[in-house]
Amino acid sequence: MPLDDFLGAVSGPVQQRGIGVIAPFDLALDRELWRWSPQEVSLYVTRTAFVPVPVSVEQASLVSDEAAVHAATRDLLVPEPEVVAYACTSGSFVDGAGGQRRLVEVMRDAGAPAAVTTSGALVRALEVLGVGSVSIATPYVVSITDRLCSFLGEHGVEVVSSVGLGLDGQIWKTSYRDVVDIVRAADRPEAEAMFISCTNLPTYDLIGPLEQELGKPVLTANQVTIWAALREMGLSAVGAEQRLMQAVDAPAA
Repeated sequence: MPLDDFLGAVSGPVQQRGIGVIAPFDLALDRELWRWSPQEVSLYVTRTAFVPVPVSVEQASLVSDEAAVHAATRDLLVPEPEVVAYACTSGSFVDGAGGQRRLVEVMRDAGAPAAVTTSGALVRALEVLGVGSVSIATPYVVSITDRLCSFLGEHGVEVVSSVGLGLDGQIWKTSYRDVVDIVRAADRPEAEAMFISCTNLPTYDLIGPLEQELGKPVLTANQVTIWAALREMGLSAVGAEQRLMQAVDAPAA
């Protein structure tokens, strides 16, 4: 088809709506975030500054430094995202419920039209699903996993069990088999849902099969992050077969 005929036959590229994403410096799973995003949504991703420490409580505190998050939010505003998402689980729960709320306030103060964090999105998802107890599978060392349990406790969510891989780096290289192993080890019949923590842990293809095996909702860090951001935009995520995506397609009130 001649170029002029082509231009006359199409209206142009799909008009994009944007999500600004603040990721930790070691995130290697950008593609997993994109897989949750519908065609009309683009992700504008920036990273926190490198810090020469292993994955630890210290690292989580450094990547959630409020000044750094404020600056990262400002960096994302030029392409006009409708929402900014802080896409780090540990960084958003390490300082408890108050720390999570402060991160949202920092992003809003920096100019974000709306703001979500991974840990805040998890709490919202559990509320939407009516879940009051969870089992937790993480890649973390014990001290970080314990902070996650405390964070959920502040929100009235009972952590029935938790299992971590004890990794202090290169979490993105974890195999699907290892993820399944920690999920199976963590699952308890009395837990109403399973949460798999860390935006740097690959989980996208496992959620459906794990839900079938466990017979309960399986939530993951990247899933809830993009779900919450899209919900702020009045959109629903790719992967509508998942329980969370079925639960609420409408925007937040």
